[in-house]
Amino acid sequence: MDSKDDKPNVSCSSRVCVHNPHLDTLKDDILYHFSLGTGTHNLPAMFGDVKFVCVGGSPWRMKSFTEYIAAELSMEDPKSEYPNICAGTDRYAMYKIGPVLSVSHGMGIPSIAIMLHELIKLLHHARCTDVTIIRIGTSGGIGLDPGTVVVTKQSVDATFLPKFEQVILGRTVVRNTDLDQSLAEELLQCSKELDQFETVIGNTMCTLDFYEGQARLDGAFCSYTEKDKQDYLSKAKDAGVCNIEMESSAFAAMCKLSGLRAAVVCVTLLDRLKGDQLSSSHELLHSYGQRPQILVGYYIQKQLKAKAAGK
Repeated sequence: MDSKDDKPNVSCSSRVCVHNPHLDTLKDDILYHFSLGTGTHNLPAMFGDVKFVCVGGSPWRMKSFTEYIAAELSMEDPKSEYPNICAGTDRYAMYKIGPVLSVSHGMGIPSIAIMLHELIKLLHHARCTDVTIIRIGTSGGIGLDPGTVVVTKQSVDATFLPKFEQVILGRTVVRNTDLDQSLAEELLQCSKELDQFETVIGNTMCTLDFYEGQARLDGAFCSYTEKDKQDYLSKAKDAGVCNIEMESSAFAAMCKLSGLRAAVVCVTLLDRLKGDQLSSSHELLHSYGQRPQILVGYYIQKQLKAKAAGK
């Protein structure tokens, strides 16, 4: 029997929430996959000023974002290489510039879920408040021109339902995948102000696989036809799905539980109704991949300027 636990019973105010009484019994909390811990690092001193967290799949992308946002905020240091805070592990990479934390999460739900458990605990231990977290990444579009940026309204599963299911102690737990709608609208407004590329708000389908789970015809295994694929993707489009990726449901569910204001911003690299393989040039795909960081960088800069002006 399914159960829902998407309504935390703890008031978190503006703090980042954890819902685990067992943490109070730990002398030290070791954030193993970050190579950080409460007993070995002064987390409030290192991270207490964080207001924006940006996460994305690859370590390279997140270092690139750090370099980009440093320049946008006029915080760049010509002598700095922006060291990886998680250099003691090869699982994830983490960079920080001013109030902006940039973290890689790998590929797929299991990888981002592990990262988020430790990131949420890190922000909690660091006593961070009023944190906004945004996933930036790439995706396959449905009926959209390549290069279109999608700001997620809801993350839906492969049956187009807005839920994230996880088996815990042999029991299926269902969690809500709503994202902050006001944040999505603010990001859309930022895109209009930038006026550099098409941006839409729509549902994002989160799958467990890149190939069969996304109705591709080019995997090692395929038991369906081109017509089956087109019928399925057409149903997804009719359900409001604009793009497909592999992390948004866990991201949305965990951010909602922890009280984090969250958004997903992904660029589409191709229209899945027209094909499966990425045949565009490396240069074009790279330029598409920069669009989410341009939009999110503009949003962060706008928020910091407004705060400085006392708005």
